[in-house]
Amino acid sequence: MSGLGTRDIGHRVVVRHRIKGGLTDVIGVLEDRREGQLVVRHADSSRHEIELSAITAAKPIPEMPLRPVDVEQLFLTTALGRPAAETVYLGEWLLRASSGWTGRGNSLLPAGNPGMPLTEALKRAEAFYVERGLPPQAHIRLGSQAATDIQDLGWIDAHPDRSDVLVMHTTLDHVNALPPYDVQLAEHPDKAWYGVAFDGPVPAPAPVVLEGAPKAVFATIEVDGEAVAVGRGAMTGHWLGIDALRVAPAHRGQGMAAAVVQGLARWAGPQGGRRTYLEVLESNLPAVTAYQRLGYVEAYRYRYLRSPAQ
Repeated sequence: MSGLGTRDIGHRVVVRHRIKGGLTDVIGVLEDRREGQLVVRHADSSRHEIELSAITAAKPIPEMPLRPVDVEQLFLTTALGRPAAETVYLGEWLLRASSGWTGRGNSLLPAGNPGMPLTEALKRAEAFYVERGLPPQAHIRLGSQAATDIQDLGWIDAHPDRSDVLVMHTTLDHVNALPPYDVQLAEHPDKAWYGVAFDGPVPAPAPVVLEGAPKAVFATIEVDGEAVAVGRGAMTGHWLGIDALRVAPAHRGQGMAAAVVQGLARWAGPQGGRRTYLEVLESNLPAVTAYQRLGYVEAYRYRYLRSPAQ
């Protein structure tokens, strides 16, 4: 027996069924309801094909509530998931440089203790960036003590005209449903991937940064043999970081971005993934709304501060 139908595909379910020696429960996402069979995908991406004749009970279950997230740990995790071309440690702080490409890749990450007085640490950070011809700036988590302390020493908003960046998170259980498109995964991005990820020439530091994580994968959706949507996933511990998510203008509004997220989430399960995060400008309302529909919620937000000497 089964109380589940095609309307439940993509939702979390619990299925109790007979096995040799007794009964067992499978909890996961309902991937398919075939003739005489249910297919359930567990959070670790294992697939369970269960005969209807063996099922004693089956029903949808509410979405798993999100456990509180350690924002300090996630703040550092986001940096490790997309390492800069050059990273130098100042105590526990990260000094990152990538020839000027992206704020994340060219800013101080004040996570933890710099191992010296704050004024001295900031002077060393300024010298690091000046030596590389880069403006000294700090990537700060809003509401953190580090942000307050750095601002008290005169560092000011580097981009007052821009909105905050939201770091959003959820569990893989919310986003590992079967994508409605064929999401191809590769260990290294090809020319077609970069062609969708960027308008015009690819910045020279981009391949070094995007391909520099120890465990990363690159997703592509093709239409008629042409790449039209791409994304990048990187594992740091049990966290899947998703970035470089972009859909060609002519194919937007068709659910491809969500499909890329789902494809990357399904890859992350066997890698030990349990949670996932991504970043988005608060002003990008369509993207924020799409991510919320997938189950993402805000963990924290960040901005950049610049040195008063800049």
